[in-house]
Amino acid sequence: MSFHSGFVAIIGRPNVGKSTLMNQVIGQKIAIMSDKPQTTRNKIHGVYTTNKSQIVFLDTPGIHKRQSKLGDYMNQTAISTLGEVEAVLFLIDASEGLGGGDRFIAEQLKNVKTPVILVMNKIDKLEPDALLPMITEYSKLHDFAEIVPISAKVGSNVNTLLEQLEKYLPEGPQYYPEDQVTDHPEQFVIAELIREKILHLTREEVPHSIAVAIEDMRAESNGVVHISAVIFVERDSQKGIIIGKQGAMLKEVGRRARTDIENLLGSKTFLELWVKVKKDWRNQERVLRDLGFHKDQ
Repeated sequence: MSFHSGFVAIIGRPNVGKSTLMNQVIGQKIAIMSDKPQTTRNKIHGVYTTNKSQIVFLDTPGIHKRQSKLGDYMNQTAISTLGEVEAVLFLIDASEGLGGGDRFIAEQLKNVKTPVILVMNKIDKLEPDALLPMITEYSKLHDFAEIVPISAKVGSNVNTLLEQLEKYLPEGPQYYPEDQVTDHPEQFVIAELIREKILHLTREEVPHSIAVAIEDMRAESNGVVHISAVIFVERDSQKGIIIGKQGAMLKEVGRRARTDIENLLGSKTFLELWVKVKKDWRNQERVLRDLGFHKDQ
């Protein structure tokens, strides 16, 4: 029996459930989730393997109206992905209906020769009779190869989507071992898990102003993994919010992150968190490079 493999991009405006779909397919958390838009900043490579195929998913940043150089980077990352893959999943939030953001992305797809599959997410929030008119409306935007309604959160129809995707994979090698679910190093995933907890716990003025860098990670002789991470913010006031009264917020971030990190690593973890101010880091190209945001990713 021949083996098929290939790369598939997941695109869509912010907060439509791209990371939720990635994690549902892979079966564990490799991309962070938040109800705040623009959560994903880098292409997250997730690997789904069966006995007959392997799909490498690229979960791109949400395409949005830019407000900083970081925003520019995120848009370029998402759009550049479209020429690198065997298929594109255009994910939309069916519970919100067709909006300007979806139309903007559809415009970017006009010159894409790659098969585009429209994935209508969050159908669990729809009345059953609302789905068919919505399919008709969206089908006017682009000549989609397939239209697949799903709920990434509960897993409804996700297996059907995977079956449809296999049709577009060419014969090819198994790029990654069958038990590997991402090609990102552990330090990248750990930094993202820490950032996720901050997104969940902080107020609106903080989320897009934070970045997390792992400064040290080593296994002690007793098997405990020691991790030292720095949380970068843009203003002193944001530093105060993340640390919290008597350090309470930072302790809670660490407690929640440590649980996910221990699940990821399968070992006890000592997590040390520091907060530093890098003023206006999102608009400083040198700082963006230092934090791992590269235009050629």
